[in-house]
Parts: sequence; structure tokens; C-alpha cells
Amino acid sequence: MNYLIVAPSWIGDTILAQPLFARLHARHAGLALDAFAPAWAAPVLARMNEIRRVIPNPFAHGELNLAGRWRAGRALAREGYDAAIVLPNSWKSALPPFFAGIPQRIGFRGEARHILLNRMRRPDALAPALPQLAQRYALLAEDDNVTTPAPLAAPRLRVDDDSARATLRALGLDPAAAPIVFCPGAEYGPAKRWPAAHFAELARRLAADGMPVWIVGSAKDAPVGDEIAQLSGGLARNLCGRTDLDQAIDLLSRARLVVSNDSGLMHVAAALDRPLVALYGSSSAVYTPPLSPRARLVSLGLECSPCFKRECPLGHFKCLNDLMPERVLDEIRKALP
Repeated sequence: MNYLIVAPSWIGDTILAQPLFARLHARHAGLALDAFAPAWAAPVLARMNEIRRVIPNPFAHGELNLAGRWRAGRALAREGYDAAIVLPNSWKSALPPFFAGIPQRIGFRGEARHILLNRMRRPDALAPALPQLAQRYALLAEDDNVTTPAPLAAPRLRVDDDSARATLRALGLDPAAAPIVFCPGAEYGPAKRWPAAHFAELARRLAADGMPVWIVGSAKDAPVGDEIAQLSGGLARNLCGRTDLDQAIDLLSRARLVVSNDSGLMHVAAALDRPLVALYGSSSAVYTPPLSPRARLVSLGLECSPCFKRECPLGHFKCLNDLMPERVLDEIRKALP
């Protein structure tokens, strides 16, 4: 059997789909599983044992490009896939498997996809019994009459020790260090970002205990990384924007513990089996939790959260502003030996 996965656009959602990939392999001996994915998610998929090959998805978020999607579909047709599972909810994402003529095209009902997909699940019907996104993804591996997924396999990303050592050398980092790594970014918006001043205070507390702190993130996170480094008096080392995703994975694999907003790198840390303190504000620790027994989920549980907004609709951001460094430090001490 040859299957194609049309992967999500978000790195975290891609990792939450890995239990689906594992279940497909469990159900279909000798399965060849490829992923059609955007370039920014490819490094994560390339480190999953379940994925044979990553095929570049060249389309930007929201881009239609009907002719380009037809050409992509015709290229996929040459691969002879038996089935495709389309994880994004947009109708555009279902076009390439449809144009490829893949016999089974599986996904969630939505955005007028009745013609494009021929096996559909209703996400609204799944929500009460399956609160986690990973559970809903995993159910797409099952027959249509199955309403409960098999137990979820924990996501796991391969660690390449040679690559990790090369990354440490390139950045001038001590290979013997066991840092606390901060991931202060969150692509979705400010309502998912713990304040820089809180990260800085936490860095000072950790440095007082002799723990080095590295800040890891994308180029978009560099300004907040600089702010944390400055407010901490230089006790946190800002590496945001100095790595690609592969190198960021290398750095996280060397962490003694990771402190992260609800972000893609939070899920990366969980899939690397690192001790993790995950900070939740506007998002839900029920819907998209890190799938790791070593993760500690921290949320104030305010009446107004989760609101799932990019900006605080009430203007106060209390769900994260009032989550004090002392609370997070206490969780770190519980997590570490």
C-alpha cells in the first residue's frame, strides 16, 4: 500500500499527526507513507521513522493557484498512491489528490469538499468524545464504522548526534552544557506569548542555581529573544534567528528542560522526550497538549480562557501576565531530578 499525507501547515499540528502515521503502519504491513508538506514543516517530517519521503508543497497559505495545483496533482499521479489523507480543512488542500486521481481521498468534512474527498469524517461529531486534535487525526486511519481511535503512540523525532554536535560547534556552544531552553515565540499571536519580563526573571532565577539558559526560535522571535537577554542582564543567550528548524531541533535535543509557549517548538520538545514546562494562555491544553508524560502543563484556568484569539479580546492578557515566574520555577523544580 502507498499512502500520501497532505500535511498541516503548522509544525505543532504536524507532530500531533504522527500517531496517525504510526497507526497506518500498524494497520498496513509494508506501507509506504509519503508526506506532501510545506518547506517549513519538512525537517520535522524528515525526522519521523514513519515517513518515507517528503514531497514539497509549494503553495503559500491561502494561495489558490489552480493551474499549479493541477500540475502538482498530475505529478502525484505518477506515484501510484492507493489513498491520500488530507489533514488541512481547506478545499484547496484537497485539490492535488483529486487531480491525481488517487482512489481513496480521506479527510474531514468542510469547505464544500464533497466532490474532492470520497471518505469524510465530521469533526463536529468527533469533538465531544475526542477532545484532542491528535485523537481526531488518528481516527482517519480507521474504518468508517470505528468511532474510537487506538491508543495514541507518542510522537518521536530522530536525533542525529553528528548533526547536533555540528550545530553546537557552528554556534560556539559548549557541547557539555545541559541548558534550560526557552521557546518564547508563538506564531499564532501575542495571546499565546508569556511576557518577556517573566522569561527574563526566570532566567535570573535559573542562573542563580547555576543553570545556563538558551533562547531558541525563528528570526521572527529574535526581537523578543533580544529583549529577554537584555532584561536578564545577559544571563540568557539569544539564539533566535541563528538556526534553521533542523538546527533548532538539534539544540532542543540537548536541553535539560524546555520552557515554552504553546507553539510548534513545544511539540518538538515533547517529541524529543525532553522535560517540558508548557505555558498556556489563550489556547487549550486539552485540544493540543504536548503528547509526552514528561510535560507539565501550566495554565491559570481563567474564566475567559481559552478564547483562541490572537489578541486578548478583553485587553488585559491576564491569562499569561498573571502567570508569575515563581509558579513556573516551581514546575521546573518538580520536573528536574
